[in-house]
Amino acid sequence: MASRNSRKIYLHNTHYHIYNRGVNKRRIFLDEEDYSVFLNLFKRYLSRHPVLDYKKREYPWLYNDLELLAFCLMPNHFHLLVYQLEEDAIRKLLKNVCGTYTIYFNKKYKRVGPLFQDRFKASMITDDAYLHHISRYIHLNPKAYKTWKFSSLPYYLGKQHAEWLQPHRIMELFTDKNDYLKFVKDYEEQKEIFDEIKYGLADQ
Repeated sequence: MASRNSRKIYLHNTHYHIYNRGVNKRRIFLDEEDYSVFLNLFKRYLSRHPVLDYKKREYPWLYNDLELLAFCLMPNHFHLLVYQLEEDAIRKLLKNVCGTYTIYFNKKYKRVGPLFQDRFKASMITDDAYLHHISRYIHLNPKAYKTWKFSSLPYYLGKQHAEWLQPHRIMELFTDKNDYLKFVKDYEEQKEIFDEIKYGLADQ
């Protein structure tokens, strides 16, 4: 039976939590360049204006079709929070980002074959409370989340800015960046307890 999160039809004007990991749980980011290449692919496809390749051809342009609201890249997996405006935009983005990144990774590390485990998972968010919570879940993935460079938290706190990332849909739910940071910190201890239980059960 297919996973309930492996649906292939993604609705327009809908939020989704997207995630995937390396095949056999292997690492998909081995150094800072790898993280940077992956993030630059979001810039390629989600910039305000189309980006051209070396032959002056436009890469697929999805700025008006999908908004990237939050992200976190971990050594062997990634999380994205997106708002899809046009049907099929999620599939187009992930196909281009993950396909291009796999080619880069395999060439750099002299390997062949798939890099990611099966198809990405996309969980539809239909509940306001879940939407309220999911960005902090994503940002709390690294234990040292306050200093982790490869998540969107620095953008939420005003330390970085990128036109391909649009956190305003989430930040509109809060008074300011300090209010959002407090919201994240409030769940920090609770998440650690849940993680300990999860890892403990996995080891049994």
